[in-house]
Amino acid sequence: MAAFVREVAKRVFAQEFKESNLMFKDGEDQYSPQYLLTPTGAKVNRLFIVGTLTETEDIGTEAEFLRGRVSDPTGSFLIYAGQYQPEAAQVLSECEKPAFVAIVGKPNTYTTDEGDVITSVRPESISVVDGDTRDMWVLEAAKHTLNRINSLDKDEPNIKKVVEHYNTDKKHYYEMVQQALQSLKETD
Repeated sequence: MAAFVREVAKRVFAQEFKESNLMFKDGEDQYSPQYLLTPTGAKVNRLFIVGTLTETEDIGTEAEFLRGRVSDPTGSFLIYAGQYQPEAAQVLSECEKPAFVAIVGKPNTYTTDEGDVITSVRPESISVVDGDTRDMWVLEAAKHTLNRINSLDKDEPNIKKVVEHYNTDKKHYYEMVQQALQSLKETD
C-alpha cells in the first residue's frame, strides 16, 4: 500500500488567489485531488498563508459557521470554518482582532448566479503568530511568486492551461510582488 503524502502547501498572495478561478481534478475518481491553478501557475491543493485576522462573523443558521477575513499586503482572503474544522473555528471565535495568524488550508471556489467566482480558504489549522513570522511569509511568498512568473514561458501542461485560461499579465504580478515587498519597508 502506498504511503499517504500530503501536498506541499503553496504560498500565494491574496490578490492572486482572488483572481484565480480554474479548478480541476487530477484523476477520474471521487478521491482524486482537486486543485486551483493560479494565474502565475501555482497548482494549489493546500495553501499556507500568514496575514492579519481583521474580522470574524458567525454566519451559520443552525450551527456555528464562521467567516473570517485575513489580510496580506495585496488584499484579503475569506476563511470559512465550521463543525468540520472545530480547532480552526475555535481559534477564529476566540482570537482577539487584529492578530497575525498562520493558516494551512484548502482552496475553495464558489460560482455566484451572476457567474462571478469567489475564492475562499477552508482551514486545516490556524495559529496566532508574531509580526516577524508574517514578514518572513511575505518574503517567501514573493520569492515563490517570482519563480512562478519566471516559469510561465516553460512548455509544461499546467503552464499551457494557465496561459490559455488567464492570459497572465506578468507585469501585473511583478507589481503585486513589489507592493508586498514595499509594505515590509514601511513597517521598519
